[in-house]
Amino acid sequence: MSIRVFLADDHQIVREGLRTLLEKRPDMEVVGEAENGRKTVQLVQKLLPNVVIMDVAMPDLNGIEATRQIVAKTQSVKVIALSMHSDKRFVVEMLKAGASGYLLKNSAFEELIRAVQAVVEDRTYLSPK
Repeated sequence: MSIRVFLADDHQIVREGLRTLLEKRPDMEVVGEAENGRKTVQLVQKLLPNVVIMDVAMPDLNGIEATRQIVAKTQSVKVIALSMHSDKRFVVEMLKAGASGYLLKNSAFEELIRAVQAVVEDRTYLSPK
């Protein structure tokens, strides 16, 4: 069974790049994507992916609030924050909102795969950086 992934990032090139890399994996399937937090919440409730890769800073509802809403409405969906911010405040706020992982955007793709696999197994993943 493949891991169903949803991509939430306001930068199209980031979403397209992640989609291209994830679709090369036989164990993962990108089921949807959105460019803002509000659309992410709506689509995640409809598509019910296993994992949402969530940008922290997005328009029309930031990633922290979108995560809070997703986790409150769909407990089975895991959220991994993907951010350029390594500041402890962002990490803490995402974890308080219910994220299961936090990954920096300057991480290698292999680290993203490790994060996805960890949260699907109900483990928390924090980028070593």
